[in-house]
Amino acid sequence: MKALTTFLLALIVCISAKAQSFTLKSADLGGQFSNEFASNSFGCSGDNKSPQLEWDNAPAGTKSFAVTIYDPQAPTGSGWWHWVIFDIPANIHELKQGAGDPLAKLAPAGSIQGLTDFGVPGYGGPCPPVNDAAHGYVITVYALKTAKLGIDNKASAAMAGFMFSNNIIAKASLLVYYKR
Repeated sequence: MKALTTFLLALIVCISAKAQSFTLKSADLGGQFSNEFASNSFGCSGDNKSPQLEWDNAPAGTKSFAVTIYDPQAPTGSGWWHWVIFDIPANIHELKQGAGDPLAKLAPAGSIQGLTDFGVPGYGGPCPPVNDAAHGYVITVYALKTAKLGIDNKASAAMAGFMFSNNIIAKASLLVYYKR
């Protein structure tokens, strides 16, 4: 009986371990961006701080991470990239609030902030057109099979996305809304 109990407990632990999935969360965000994270351009007057983000249960073989914030509903025909950061070392599992400001030097050492659709590296907060329905911003962390993507901070979001796609092991996302 003791052997059967030990076996069943080991099986439950094994099943529980496999049930854990790669997960992204934020202490700063619920379902909505606040003005603290909104842009301070295009008629918006937010603080333009990037939110705190953290991830758990990265898959085996992860050598780096990348994070993006994307608005697929932006009226551009191609959406709007608000943040692209990559080459985040595999031992890092959090981006601190404000890490999207390259001058603040809060991003993990070795990481690179690529160009956003604002035309500069770093975070640019949400600022949908006045009277638009709430836009859904997709925040994604990518677990990658390479430590370095071989691109720099002048790489477009499209180029970075291409490199992510060629090196992805897993990804996890959050959906956060903003309306003004």
